[in-house]
Amino acid sequence: MLDHPNVIRVTEALRAHGVTPEVRTFSEPVPTAAAAAEQLGVEVGAIANSLLFDADGEPVLILASGSHRVDTERCAKLFEVEKLRRGKPEFVRQATGQVIGGVAPIGHPAPLRTLVDTWLRRYETVWAAAGHPNTVFPTTFDELLRITGGTAADVGD
Repeated sequence: MLDHPNVIRVTEALRAHGVTPEVRTFSEPVPTAAAAAEQLGVEVGAIANSLLFDADGEPVLILASGSHRVDTERCAKLFEVEKLRRGKPEFVRQATGQVIGGVAPIGHPAPLRTLVDTWLRRYETVWAAAGHPNTVFPTTFDELLRITGGTAADVGD
């Protein structure tokens, strides 16, 4: 998996931000926060779900703790748009170059406006997808803010 083009893009993006990539691969996909948490032996809240939304036609990214459901009305206000809709698979692939279940916080064709769930601040180590459903990498809340240029926000219920 480490030689998959999406994983390579993510590791290159991490290096460009001064982060030494530590991508972990799994023999089976871990497309959900619960599956990733189980494989890693961590709380589901320590998983940063990269969720892509359609914000009035613009792709936006919400990095939500695996223990949260995104409050789309609240996040629409934060993005200053009328409505947020979950991105359909083709919309996600077009905006990120990655598939649902493996979307990383970075390594996309163009930067995305991003919200980072403040709940992730509770964990010393946060895990995020590395561009493929079989890969993750460790990071921190502060590092996610820095590498994505994101905004800290209360995104969930």
